Amino acid sequence: MRFNITLTRTGKHRMLPIDYQYFAGAWIYRVIAGADREFATFLHSQGYRDGSKSFKLFSYSPLALGEYKLWKEKALFELLTDRVSLKVGFHLNEAAEKFIFGLFGHQQFYLGDRFNGIDFSVTQIERLPRGDTPAVNPGADHRPVTLQYRAASPVVFSARNETGPYARYLSPDEVGYGERVEQHLFQKYNTVPGATPLPAGTQVGFSYRGTSRSKLVTVKAATPQQSKVRGFLYDFTLTAPAELHQLVLNAGLGEKNAAGFGWVERLMED
Repeated sequence: MRFNITLTRTGKHRMLPIDYQYFAGAWIYRVIAGADREFATFLHSQGYRDGSKSFKLFSYSPLALGEYKLWKEKALFELLTDRVSLKVGFHLNEAAEKFIFGLFGHQQFYLGDRFNGIDFSVTQIERLPRGDTPAVNPGADHRPVTLQYRAASPVVFSARNETGPYARYLSPDEVGYGERVEQHLFQKYNTVPGATPLPAGTQVGFSYRGTSRSKLVTVKAATPQQSKVRGFLYDFTLTAPAELHQLVLNAGLGEKNAAGFGWVERLMED
């Protein structure tokens, strides 16, 4: 399920770091911890596991900033309006909808680093239309559905770097990228609590369309843990059972979804 959260600026500050994504994720963790600290700790430190892979099963979009001025040399956005919005997705059953409304309603928080940031209040939360997500019917035959998507935030896939200590971030132009996407989707789905097992031999097809754009994002900016992550923005086609489309829409595509990567939107066919 996906929600749109409207945030209203409450303080006098208007400057927001360009690389604010990590701080948005940290706020979501804090909101969850306010209701269930043990669960929030589990998500942050462990997550749902499939072998060596760990998944959080939530994602969020970039902020819809409205009018703003970009101060490129300072790596800051200056908000020229008082309202922004954020979309958040959780791969939970429908019974959790009221729980999510209760969690995020009337929250007040600071978004930013220790140098620049903005005080916000949650002034509205609404469930996004279910029409974005293919229906999963009881007893369905898991027939593949082909849909078009756009990555609204960079999609990250990485591989071990044999020549150094840091991960190597994969470009969608690399040979084998599509197979990596498919493998990752199955791994993520296998961690979903209570998910109906997909039949043996279930096929998934991925292809990206047009050109991709690389984007380097600073994570945990202005902290001792600061690092840089490279992802790619592109449009893509996914052929898969409805269960996997729902997973991509709710929990994101690729790695590091809980740090602001891999949020996708449906593209409607002409």
